[in-house]
Amino acid sequence: MAAEVKKSRISAAGARSHTRKNESSSSSQLPLALGGLAILGILVSVLLTVVVRPPSPKLLNAPNGLQVTAPRVQMRDGRFLAYKAVGVDRENAKHFIITIHGYGASRHLMLPISKELIEEHGLHIVSFDRAGYGQSDHNPKRSIESDVDDVEDLADGLSFGPKFYVITTSIGGYTGWGLLKYKPERLAGIALSAPVVNYWWPSLPASEVKLAWEKQTIGDQMSLRVAHYFPALTYWYMTQKWFPTSSVSPQSGIKAFCLEDQEILKKSGAVLARTTPEHLEESAQRSPAESTFRDLIIMFSSWSFTPMELTNPFDTPVHIWQGTDDYLVPALLQRCIASALPWIQYHELPNHGHFLNSLPSFPDNVTRALLTDSKEAKEILF
Repeated sequence: MAAEVKKSRISAAGARSHTRKNESSSSSQLPLALGGLAILGILVSVLLTVVVRPPSPKLLNAPNGLQVTAPRVQMRDGRFLAYKAVGVDRENAKHFIITIHGYGASRHLMLPISKELIEEHGLHIVSFDRAGYGQSDHNPKRSIESDVDDVEDLADGLSFGPKFYVITTSIGGYTGWGLLKYKPERLAGIALSAPVVNYWWPSLPASEVKLAWEKQTIGDQMSLRVAHYFPALTYWYMTQKWFPTSSVSPQSGIKAFCLEDQEILKKSGAVLARTTPEHLEESAQRSPAESTFRDLIIMFSSWSFTPMELTNPFDTPVHIWQGTDDYLVPALLQRCIASALPWIQYHELPNHGHFLNSLPSFPDNVTRALLTDSKEAKEILF
């Protein structure tokens, strides 16, 4: 019995010793395990940073790179914007018009206003590469306010005088709303062609937003959510191949557009008809992160104001043109904006889509209505 007790004691002591050895071994392995997890975390973070962070924009005037050939105007922060001018000489002009291009466009895709109308009204028309596009310097701090400043600096740099007209296209419309908010005193009049609507504007009726949102493709819904909630991931999401992306992405094809827009895309080979080789070469090749994708982030961010809350203190002529079959910009929501702002002249074009600038009579009708502010222009059919 004593032997059994002694054996038992030895066994217990051995067990305690064995336990202490195991605990010591586990304790020594714990820092190694934590260190391994830390290293793994660092590697994952680095990998995500490499994947998510967009490449730096291509430099202008670099060897074998895009060369600056266009005239440019310096902005207040030192950047330069490239522009293109048509129409009568600046010294003899009666009216100055600045056109603001849309997603993936450039200064080369000017609103094709007829020579007859230009001469009739003495028009000097300027289009420009928005920041990050074409031969304009990018702006890593680009915002609605900075784009508004760019338009004002461009007008002042070209000696347009105290007031000028503005015509915007598609997503370029956010700059139009910004001008009405921050620089209404500079506007002689403004026309917005199919201006993109932000689904997160709080003044929009929730029921109408829901209806319009449900009509968007899954790719558009996901892309806009990323741009709104996770803007830092926009470049990665818009360039990845696993999930559906926005209708405006090249990999999405043209099926998300109405039939009229599909035909325009087939004929033009790009977002807008009358595409030039110069546009295809320049457009957004410097950096989509600082041109097209930056547009998405700004357009679908949480704005500091909403168009429905704007006033029109100078009684500026304001026109919105919208196609009923526009799948990118729902007419349903455009009507809500127009109805909230009685000083807007709203022109709805039945059976037409998003690319209104490609309609043969559209550029002249928009310009003439803006210059004459004709209420009868609402009845124009195409």
